[in-house]
Amino acid sequence: MTDTSPVLSMPFIMPSQAQKHVTHNEALRHLDVIVQAAVIDRDRAAPPATPQIGDRHIVGSGASGAWAGRAGDIALFAADGWQFTTPSGGWRVHVLQEGETLTHDGNVWRAPSESTLLAAQLGIGGAAPDETNRLAVSAPAVLLNHAGADHQLKINKAAPGDTASLLFQTGFSGRAEMGLTGGDDFEIKVSDDGAIFRQAVVAEASTGLARFPQGARTAALEVEGDSLRVTQPRTPGSASDSGAAGQIAWDADYVYVCVATDTWKRAALSSW
Repeated sequence: MTDTSPVLSMPFIMPSQAQKHVTHNEALRHLDVIVQAAVIDRDRAAPPATPQIGDRHIVGSGASGAWAGRAGDIALFAADGWQFTTPSGGWRVHVLQEGETLTHDGNVWRAPSESTLLAAQLGIGGAAPDETNRLAVSAPAVLLNHAGADHQLKINKAAPGDTASLLFQTGFSGRAEMGLTGGDDFEIKVSDDGAIFRQAVVAEASTGLARFPQGARTAALEVEGDSLRVTQPRTPGSASDSGAAGQIAWDADYVYVCVATDTWKRAALSSW
């Protein structure tokens, strides 16, 4: 028979043992440290200068003095000096200075904020997650902040034919969607009933060009500024070159306007 308990290593009172109170008191002292465990702090490398009886600390790394070699242990200041308890995996202790409860993983103490959170579903603010919406948030706003420099929101899909998008809803019925919906072209789609979506804008992944599948309302164009810039020159091959009414092009000598389908007119440019 061993002389200590298998889990907490508390001393047993042995048969015919003298001074049984010593062993009993040692077990009580051990329980006094670990039951409802709360320590003052966990980052000290040396004992405080004026400890009070009953003070408990988790010994910090690089410990020195009376704490040398006891990093990670729970240090208790008793009437006869510092006493130490070595934790086991699964133990918990509350750190008063931080207001956090640590768990020992068998090697070190960890706070929840220092651990990886894994959850099959998570609801915040009373929102109810489900098998599809595994993260659900009910809140006036959601803030995703930088950690010192840049910040990106990544939405990844498995294959080109899948969807990676943002869906905007009214009463949980879709009204607008933007992203990669069933392809790698960037699309903006809208709906008035949540069932039929119409492509408003498509930016082609292969060319960077934008298309307007529903057409564009171009009866009026307002430019906030004092100039309009078309960055690339173009010279129609002839007055009957392909074009749509309203297109404008330019080169070093002329400004061209398509006045009807495949019908261009031009005005010469001159210096002044």
